[in-house]
Amino acid sequence: MASTGSAAAVATAVRGLARPGPGTRAAGLAGRGAGYMGWRRLLGPKETLRLLEGSVVHREGALLALNKPPGLPVLGRPGDLSLDALLPALRRRLGLPAELHVVKAPAREYSGLVLLSSCYHTTKKLQQFFTDARCRGQYPATYRAITVGVPAEVEGEISAGLSWQQQGDRAMVVPVPAPGRRSLARKDVKSTLTRYRVLSAVGGCALLQLQPRTAFPEQLQVHLTLLLCPALGDHKHSSRVGRVLGVPFFLSPESAPTHTQVLDEELLSQLGLSPRQLHRLPLHIHLQELVLPEGPLCAPPPPYFLHTLRCLGLPEH
Repeated sequence: MASTGSAAAVATAVRGLARPGPGTRAAGLAGRGAGYMGWRRLLGPKETLRLLEGSVVHREGALLALNKPPGLPVLGRPGDLSLDALLPALRRRLGLPAELHVVKAPAREYSGLVLLSSCYHTTKKLQQFFTDARCRGQYPATYRAITVGVPAEVEGEISAGLSWQQQGDRAMVVPVPAPGRRSLARKDVKSTLTRYRVLSAVGGCALLQLQPRTAFPEQLQVHLTLLLCPALGDHKHSSRVGRVLGVPFFLSPESAPTHTQVLDEELLSQLGLSPRQLHRLPLHIHLQELVLPEGPLCAPPPPYFLHTLRCLGLPEH
């Protein structure tokens, strides 16, 4: 069984992912914040397994693709609820003859495509394909993000050194301005790059396409703060973007303590949220497309993501 903390994390993640059926309690689904409330109960392993079984978007040969909800980690400690822990049961439910391996998956707080394989050699071949594609300057993964703020340029690249930094009792991913050769060689700092494009923008919010060239934990969230356009629902890094008279500026990690994302009254009203409900707002970063040797594979954004687009008047693309 999963621990209470793990189950709570998944319960938070799937709020708004499933549309209520006829027998679903109406409490919490109507009124302010209804699009982000969804299920108000804790999800255990069996319920999460059913959720994953219903999220299959591709199944062919040794390959299986799921549309993962945010908040579900790929790996976890023994006893934690994670995708890896559920793979044996998922294999049995889907009637697959061999063990499943994770080929590619978004980070815990992101939603989107999880690519699985029941063939070890296929797993290694595809993982090498993604590595080689990035080395050739290609972008095999495409994300969608809803941001608070609109980039100054319609498209461009975000390049930054990133590293882990201990802040009090927790480790944070922070940008490192002009990292030295020694720190890069020691791998204390990693050079990272993300290509972005504004797909649409309305009223100070935007729908962005993000294509990371490198892979580093929380890279997309940190890069968006460097653009001064944090992702909606980013309760970890958005506090690094401050505002004076409506003009955004970047705060150093040391002077920006982590707290729930702050949104202005107009945006809260558009989303149908009260300040007390902000902590329930999920991260709006979704892995929408992976390019495989045979062609692209896509997964639609979760309902809460589409709900936000409609609330803000942003085209879905």
